Amino acid sequence: MVKFTAEGLRRIMDFKHNIRNMSVIAHVDHGKSTLTDSLVAAAGIIAQEVAGDVRMTDTRADEAERGITIKSTGISLYYEMTDDALKSYKGERNGNEYLINLIDSPGHVDFSSEVTAALRITDGALVVVDCIEGVCMYASKFGVDESKMMERLWGENFFDPATKKWTTKNTGSATCKRGFVQFCYEPIKQIINTCMNDQKDKLWPMLQKLGVTMKSEEKDLMGKALMKRVMQTWLPASSALLEMMIFHLPSPSTAQKYRVENLYEGPLDDQYANAIRNCDPNGPLMLYVSKMIPASDKGRFFAFGRVFSGKVSTGLKVRIMGPNYVPGEKKDLYVKSVQRTVIWMGKKQETVEDVPCGNTVAMVGLDQFITKNATLTNEKEVDAHPIRAMKFSVSPVVRVAVQCKVASDLPKLVEGLKRLAKSDPMVVCTIEESGEHIVAGAGELHLEICLKDLQDDFMGGAEIIKSDPVVSFRETVLEKSCRTVMSKSPNKHNRLYMEARPLEEGLAEAIDDGRIGPRDDPKARSKILSEEFGWDKDLAKKIWCFGPETTGPNMVVDMCKGVQYLNEIKDSVVAGFQWASKEGALAEENMRGICFEVCDVVLHADAIHRGGGQVIPTARRVIYASQLTAKPRLLEPVYMVEIQAPEQALGGIYSVLNQKRGHVFEEMQRPGTPLYNIKAYLPVIESFGFSGTLRAATSGQAFPQCVFDHWDMMSSDPLEPGTQAAQLVADIRKRKGLKEQMTPLSEFEDKL
Repeated sequence: MVKFTAEGLRRIMDFKHNIRNMSVIAHVDHGKSTLTDSLVAAAGIIAQEVAGDVRMTDTRADEAERGITIKSTGISLYYEMTDDALKSYKGERNGNEYLINLIDSPGHVDFSSEVTAALRITDGALVVVDCIEGVCMYASKFGVDESKMMERLWGENFFDPATKKWTTKNTGSATCKRGFVQFCYEPIKQIINTCMNDQKDKLWPMLQKLGVTMKSEEKDLMGKALMKRVMQTWLPASSALLEMMIFHLPSPSTAQKYRVENLYEGPLDDQYANAIRNCDPNGPLMLYVSKMIPASDKGRFFAFGRVFSGKVSTGLKVRIMGPNYVPGEKKDLYVKSVQRTVIWMGKKQETVEDVPCGNTVAMVGLDQFITKNATLTNEKEVDAHPIRAMKFSVSPVVRVAVQCKVASDLPKLVEGLKRLAKSDPMVVCTIEESGEHIVAGAGELHLEICLKDLQDDFMGGAEIIKSDPVVSFRETVLEKSCRTVMSKSPNKHNRLYMEARPLEEGLAEAIDDGRIGPRDDPKARSKILSEEFGWDKDLAKKIWCFGPETTGPNMVVDMCKGVQYLNEIKDSVVAGFQWASKEGALAEENMRGICFEVCDVVLHADAIHRGGGQVIPTARRVIYASQLTAKPRLLEPVYMVEIQAPEQALGGIYSVLNQKRGHVFEEMQRPGTPLYNIKAYLPVIESFGFSGTLRAATSGQAFPQCVFDHWDMMSSDPLEPGTQAAQLVADIRKRKGLKEQMTPLSEFEDKL
């Protein structure tokens, strides 16, 4: 650990060439925490005054506490390189001191959403790295030249100690082995085995040869503890990794030059884009808040993010642009003061005067105005565009209802759910009309973790009861409406005519990815729609809106010819559509992939008789009617499952997938290993308990990992009694407390 004062740390923050912002990415259980721990132990920064009390040893209680700090914030590492080590470094630098901000990819990496939030504010990532440090010891032993050796460790290079010759093919003699195996793998394996079998009489001479000295108390360790300690002393991962980060990851000033076009929403030649590009500490402030971190005092959050240009300082008035902010409008825009700017030093927060660009920072006093992410700039910078918010590649498709065991804990639950929604970018907390509290997440595991957080961190251990997980569906249509449907307004003076049709293949996905949306330039949008999806150029200009939530994968298109007063009711129709697309006609699930065409509108001449009260419910009814006449179908969410397993486990995997309506679409043997990589689609509704069943069927050899992939149409007709889809619709309606029977078409459609 490095002892430091806040001033000392603040001084290095000004050297923008010597900062590295990175996240650690690894598959679950691949030793990410162990790795982070070793880095923290070697180069973590702790505040000078607490240096005596914090001994980062590996006792469990401490581990638990440290696990939380690493999870909840970034950690700063300080590393001083030697001149010798830097002689081959070509980039710009100020001196030899480096500041590395490890931003832990929040949460569990199988949920790509949380990772994406962290990647916004990092310039690079550490993914498991091989280390060659141990090689050099052996090089001298076999009398081989070191640099030659380095080149030959990878790929098709074999060495035979008997003849001391390198070849590119295996000569077939017993002593000839691939270079990497001979010089890296076997020595490590040998040491590990010697430790694990407690053959200490063999071990000490081996270590002596390697120049590794163990402390006397460490010599009494046994088995795994011994092996860990020996390996840590012989091949410390930390120094190799820290050097890798400094050499191979870009500094903020390098990275922002090429990242600006992906980060900034506005024109790439305005002053804000230029300030980000040059990482200019004197430019206008541009700061992206990527997540909210629950503070130790209940109910408050730190806004955690990265400064891309300018400086953020204590007491500064900032403009907060939320995710729905549109330049020039007032929506989702606040002007507030930053109460304190804070940097983390180990477990202590230190308040600093200001934080310059290129660094990460936590701010106090903004938590009421930011839900999950936002862009901050100076108060007067009214022309600034926000930094592009993250599009998550996952949707929250698994939901549970939660309630308190003890009724008097209800206020705790409500408050807890608010904090949970803030702290995790992927969770959606809602209250159903039946009064249930619903938490939606990306998968079974993700939900489990969230509910654990909810109970332990946000509700102070109050007990909660949760329902079985339920899956959200989407409603869609199969073909164009069989006829134009018409609905009359309550006063019988206005008529709306509409048809529904499915969106073209791939268009709903394009809307999800944000390639097409309500904020696009109409010319660019009609170009994409006409070239890729075969739309008529003029039709593409007549899209009224997207929905649900104004950005969803459904749309209303105006096909009318010469209707009077049409623009006056546009807002009312849009409002009715937003309502209807959020709760479809089948089971009040969101709609997806439907295009509603307004065919004709007949309106009353007096403005008072065609107001919102007349038009909104009518628009909703006519949308439902057109959905029901266009062969409605349910869409179910489908996971892509990746399974790694040895060959003998494949049979078990296939049988489990077949039982659960899954199908395999790719099977690859990983080159050079006995493992197979299997990719399959698995309906989310079948995924509960899947990993348990799979492990049982393969005696624990298969490791599944599920990621939401796409929506899949269910072939059966939900309007036909007795089909699987009809059964699902009935279940969903029952769960939501709606009438069992679907509302018939005749309720929505009127006759002339």
